[in-house]
Amino acid sequence: MTTRRGLLLLLPLLAAAGCAGPPTPAPTPPAPEAATGWTDKPLVVARRQIAAAAHPLAAEAGLQVLREGGRAVDAAVAVQMVLNVVEPQSSGLGGGAFLMLWDGREVQAWDGRETAPAAADGAMFLRPDGTPVPFQEAVFGGRSVGTPGVLRMLEAVHREHGRLPWARLFAPAIALAEQGVPVGERLHRQLAGDPLLRRDARARAFWYRADGTPHPVGHRLRNPALAAVLRAVAQQGSAALHEGPIAQAMVADVRGHAVPGRLSLADLAGYRALRRVPLCTDWSPHWRVCGFPPPSSGHLALMQMLGIVDALPGVPDGAAAVHAGVPGPDWLHAYTEAARLAYADRARYVADPDFVAAPGGDWNRLLEPAYLARRAALVGPRSLGRAEAGDPVAAPRAQADMPAQPEAGTSHISIVDADGRAVALTSTIESQFGARLLSDGGTGLAGGFLLNNQLTDFALAPTDALGRPVANRIEPGKRPRSSMSPTLVFDRRDGSLTMSLGSPGGAAIPHFVAKLMTGTLRWGLDPQQAAALPNFGSFNGPTVLERARFPAATLEALEARGHAVQETELTSGLQAVRRTPQGWAGAADPRREGAVRGD
Repeated sequence: MTTRRGLLLLLPLLAAAGCAGPPTPAPTPPAPEAATGWTDKPLVVARRQIAAAAHPLAAEAGLQVLREGGRAVDAAVAVQMVLNVVEPQSSGLGGGAFLMLWDGREVQAWDGRETAPAAADGAMFLRPDGTPVPFQEAVFGGRSVGTPGVLRMLEAVHREHGRLPWARLFAPAIALAEQGVPVGERLHRQLAGDPLLRRDARARAFWYRADGTPHPVGHRLRNPALAAVLRAVAQQGSAALHEGPIAQAMVADVRGHAVPGRLSLADLAGYRALRRVPLCTDWSPHWRVCGFPPPSSGHLALMQMLGIVDALPGVPDGAAAVHAGVPGPDWLHAYTEAARLAYADRARYVADPDFVAAPGGDWNRLLEPAYLARRAALVGPRSLGRAEAGDPVAAPRAQADMPAQPEAGTSHISIVDADGRAVALTSTIESQFGARLLSDGGTGLAGGFLLNNQLTDFALAPTDALGRPVANRIEPGKRPRSSMSPTLVFDRRDGSLTMSLGSPGGAAIPHFVAKLMTGTLRWGLDPQQAAALPNFGSFNGPTVLERARFPAATLEALEARGHAVQETELTSGLQAVRRTPQGWAGAADPRREGAVRGD
């Protein structure tokens, strides 16, 4: 009897021998960050205010700001700065972010996504023969660094909505950077397994011992360079990073690298955060889901998947969708087919709206019930395997699909303050450890902050073999497509805020958010139970299931319907806050170091 794994091993041999077989599916994106274990976590219940973040020290800093009378925005700034100290591999000053805000009256979407330098062009990642360089080669060094935007965005939001002084919000991060924090198990494992970071001399001297092994778990790591940069930003605002000596040092690091980039002082000085119109979509009679518009693909993919599942007849819901405590094969078939259709549209259409028009001039055309019903009609009893993009406006465009590329290191924050204001903030430096380029900001001190590799979120090849342009191609000043999905959910019956949630996870982020929303709002689980459910999805290729989390019968049932099933690490880092009759309930993903703190 040939096992599934045996069949997967045989397929290349059969193809080489000229035997017919199923079409080659799109590759499965690798895990965005290495899996680092599982820690059971309790549901945290708070009456007044709550902060969920990717590290206990960050969540504690956020709660302290709330206790001092700070608003959700104030706490988010403090949390993000602490994450730069304790979780540098995922986000920080050298990266970007999307922030969703509920100020008690309206939903706002703030864009701090990185931009391509003014000198960028479509040939940046092409070899002389016109083919793209390998992805890992593209990631490393100055070439992949985009203009960071997280600080400018946080400053703009704080200027309008903050209550505490800007400088106060940096005090926890400065103190931790000066005093040092113990190296955690997750950072240690990622340092040990990363093949590129040691190639940067400053990073090697900071995170590794003389023999090339990372500092052990528990080693207290001080970061005086980052403390100095944070102190300058606390006193001078974002101008300290985007102009002057720190900016000059960043540009020198990028342009002087062995793989030089094109970031300039003018790029840094000219960066502007944007306030965009959020996408808000009704889901069932009860919920209104608000998320980030393009350049994020997150909300569009999330609500396409959920909408297509709802349009399919006979899909089990509630308790009937769950078998032995995990999603059953009937529901998984419907969901992963919907995912194939959504990710096909994502590859064709989604990019920076300042450069690429939405179909029919409105991104909501991709979410119209009639369009989703047409897409749902393509789902049958057997898997599509690979779906084609749809046409929501009956006006085909000469536009190429973007090939699958890895997306990676990210962090998420969800906060609700005592006045009911809420933030969902997802931030990133893209890959684990970004471009593997540690800048000391010109301080000459040990440590510093990592620079992003966001330019590899663009298509490495700007056109396909027929010369058709990819929507998400590199252009000067453009913001790369993202999967980040900071999400706020409201009760349609009275307009009250119900949830703030999001996750890291690269291209899988919409799947992680969909799982948590479905688990809580459809299957009756609390947020912690929903976060602990096994992960699943499809990127318009194989059906991907979290390794060793589903019974064999589920895998066999999916394979019987034509699914090419792959088990892999799906390392989500969900943070979520949900309203309860007692106040708020917060959850942190058991797969990472996240924590929830509240009163």
